[in-house]
Parts: sequence; structure tokens; C-alpha cells
Amino acid sequence: MSEIALMANTAATIFMVGLIWFVQRVHYPLLGHVEVDQQISIGAEHQRRTGQVVGLPMAVEGVSTLVLLVDRPDQVTWWLPWIGAILLAVSLGSTIFLSVPLHQKMVSHPNAEIGRKLVATNWPRTISWSLRGVICIAMCAQVMQ
Repeated sequence: MSEIALMANTAATIFMVGLIWFVQRVHYPLLGHVEVDQQISIGAEHQRRTGQVVGLPMAVEGVSTLVLLVDRPDQVTWWLPWIGAILLAVSLGSTIFLSVPLHQKMVSHPNAEIGRKLVATNWPRTISWSLRGVICIAMCAQVMQ
């Protein structure tokens, strides 16, 4: 069971790593070019579509992270799942406390600075998810030895 959790965790994390880099380098900079009068409709559509894309991988990542904390594969160093969990907390915390409020502001009080702020405040998520990817790969490497 723990190896299945590790594979699910790694797959979900690697998906999120690719997605967050796309968001950081392509999507958020483009949101900075949306005219203020279009931000409400584009912001609402962004939230709807993003939820459809990230819901399942984030759920799998969260549940499998918890499983690894209580039942890690024997070959995996004990602290790696904990570092992964801390990094996930940073990613989710940044999402909840930085990104979501800015997206809500885009819909409720649009202004020309939101795109720039989204790019700047997305770096903690980008870095933490990228580091999670490294941790997941390290755990998989330990299992494969």
C-alpha cells in the first residue's frame, strides 16, 4: 500500500510541478495583459476551469502525502515524507492566502496590478512544488534501489 501511495503522490506532484511552471511563466503573465473591463468575466472563468484541472491531482497529492506520513515504504528515509508534507503545506498555504484572494479580487475589484501581483506571489508555490518533485523522485529512487 505504501508504494502505491508513493507512486500516486509522485504522479500528482509531478503533474502539479508542470502545471505551476506553466502558470508561472505563461498563464499569470498573460492575465496581466487582460483589460480591467474584462477581468471579471475572465477571472471567473479562470477560477472555474482551474478548479476542474487541479481538483483531482491536489486531492490525490494530499491524501497520499498523509498516507506516506503514517505508512512510508521501508526503503524511504523517515524524514523525506515529512519534508514533502511541509512543502505541500507551503504550496497550499500560498494558494489559499496569496493566490485565491488575488483571483477573487480580479472578479470583485479588478485593477491593472493583479497580473503582476499574481506572478510575484506565485513564486512560493512554484518553488515549493518544484522541491516536492525532487523529494518525490528521491523517495522513488530509494524504493528502486
